[in-house]
Amino acid sequence: MGIDVGKIRNIAVIAGGGAGKTSLVEAVLFDTKAIERMGSVETENTTTDFEPEEINRKMSISSSPAYCDWKGHRINLVDTPGFINFLEDTKCCLSAVDGAVVVVGARVGVKAETGKVWQYANEYSLPRIVFINKMDKENASFQTAVEGVEKSYGVSLVPITVPMGEGPAFSGVIDLLKMKAVTFKEGMPVEGDIPDEYKAFADESRKQLIEKVAESDDDMLEKYLEGTDPTEDEIKKGIKKGTLSGAIIPVLCGSAIANIGVQPLLDTILTCLSSPVDRASQSPVMARDTKTDQDVEIKPAADQPVSLKVFKTIADPFAGKLNIFRVYSGILKSDSALINTTKDRKEKMGNMFYLIGKKQVPVKEVGPGEIAAVAKLKEAQTGDSMADPAHPVLFETFRTADPMISYAIEPKSRGDEEKVGTGLNRLLEEDPALKFHRDEESAEMILGGTGQMHIEITLEKLKRKFGVEVNMKSPQIPYRETIKKAASAQGRYKKQSGGRGQFGDCWIKIEPLPRGGGFEFENQIVGGAIPRQYIPAVEKGIVEKMKDGLLAGYPVVDIKVSLYDGSYHSVDSSEMAFKIAGSMALQKAAPEAKATILEPIVKVEVSTPEEFLGNVIGDLNSKRGKVQGVDSLSSGEQKVAALVPMAEMLTYANQLNSLTSGQGVYTMEPSHYEEVPAHVAQQLIAEKNEEKKEA
Repeated sequence: MGIDVGKIRNIAVIAGGGAGKTSLVEAVLFDTKAIERMGSVETENTTTDFEPEEINRKMSISSSPAYCDWKGHRINLVDTPGFINFLEDTKCCLSAVDGAVVVVGARVGVKAETGKVWQYANEYSLPRIVFINKMDKENASFQTAVEGVEKSYGVSLVPITVPMGEGPAFSGVIDLLKMKAVTFKEGMPVEGDIPDEYKAFADESRKQLIEKVAESDDDMLEKYLEGTDPTEDEIKKGIKKGTLSGAIIPVLCGSAIANIGVQPLLDTILTCLSSPVDRASQSPVMARDTKTDQDVEIKPAADQPVSLKVFKTIADPFAGKLNIFRVYSGILKSDSALINTTKDRKEKMGNMFYLIGKKQVPVKEVGPGEIAAVAKLKEAQTGDSMADPAHPVLFETFRTADPMISYAIEPKSRGDEEKVGTGLNRLLEEDPALKFHRDEESAEMILGGTGQMHIEITLEKLKRKFGVEVNMKSPQIPYRETIKKAASAQGRYKKQSGGRGQFGDCWIKIEPLPRGGGFEFENQIVGGAIPRQYIPAVEKGIVEKMKDGLLAGYPVVDIKVSLYDGSYHSVDSSEMAFKIAGSMALQKAAPEAKATILEPIVKVEVSTPEEFLGNVIGDLNSKRGKVQGVDSLSSGEQKVAALVPMAEMLTYANQLNSLTSGQGVYTMEPSHYEEVPAHVAQQLIAEKNEEKKEA
């Protein structure tokens, strides 16, 4: 039998880049004896950052699961990326856990990326704990970090531990539940009396703890108002109730690298965060029964039919594909025959493992609530659901963001096109945020991702894993074309070259639709001016012309086309003739309709130390950006929000590093489309004409 589902904790460790997630996971694994030696990011030997690209850059690029046992409980951890280019991976993993530990640096506080991962945790309604890390660093401030989280996200943090000293004077923590000082000798906690100099601070902190917990627990509030001090168990019960409802968020502190404050965090994970059973009772897991097309509740019990969802895939050119999954119900055995309900294909489970970073621990069966991996499934990919064929259920699939940036790529060696395509398609299996296709018009291979670093690291993996190198060419900006006013035009196609001719004639009116309106086609033909069988051909010709563009070859969007008149020839008319006539009519109407080019605008948020604020704002203005506002962060940094044309942001990561001495970070997400200035439009049209000449 699998592990008792009530004693499982599935936890994602999330944060902005550089907060110390990987170091915290390393300390947790060491303290629970899951690993024998504690590695570090600096010495390049942590358990969960093991890919060469992660080791070289000293940052998590891909989420990595691990597990440990603590006081009779199984804790499944997922160490997630915190840098903006890799947050889609984090988002996928958050769908598979029941709670989160949010790591915040005591010196830097919340960062732009912290806000993104916090938002993702909100989307999945995950209860969470905050761990204020790096309390031993210069200028560390527990209070400032706590206030920063509360102010930034409108939440109430409840301290479970508070620091004894800060910066180099940091010597341990005070456990406010036990009212004991906890110091650490060689990473092991030693409980003792609270030193006199911290007693007043500890008493006031405990009073705040009880008050905040009492606000979300009526029984405790009644006792508190009567002047009765609640017991440790009553406080724990109140904290758990408030944490699971989202009313309060426990906060602890420590130093992951020094292994201080980690064991109290482990205890709080067991006390305050959900087991799969708790989670299901608070927020039932639903899936669609594909036989009945009805939503059904999936209960985390061993006696239920098997159901699971893949939330991560690792592509290995030698070992094959590794799918990481969570079982939601039933007992899964290594030889089970399942149905992939996402793809409606049969799958046979092979060898299964628990993972600790790249280490694989074989397991014969996996129970409800557990996280494990399986090798060499034929069809399964990230986001796929699998189930007992007699009870096929489908979980909600992931929605990944559209690529922020795309590059044309070409192999350095001729004849390697197939190897590039094969390798990238394998990498797409492990990274749903990547998009890869061949452009029909230019025949170029286009690779899209969340940012320049994302693309560069993907190409490093392509070289390392599949032995093929490519050159990157200018990014492809997804410009669009549209019209600004209504216009009418005739498209008349007549061709006579001996024998049967070609004849098609149509009149159309085109009108602009609101931004995001797409395309509408209305048939207003009456009296048989154009026979019914030729109407779809006119629409097809218009749609194909929209793909080719009216000015510079970019797709046309947000227009309505009404077909209102025309003529035909009983012998010479054909679908092809009317298709060409429709295309000609749209092109002829373009000048009068004031065809124009649209460019994608992105919403950018830049966090920077105040000393560089002027540089950042000046640079955004020079990029045709519109600054929307500036806010102060708890860390003392300034956050600038702006709307900027995507074309101006392609190499922004490098520019921001230069502007802020490497201290600035930014997030970027699609916002809307706007008309390009006339000089930019002229340049784009000229470039497209030049390309046609060269072709």
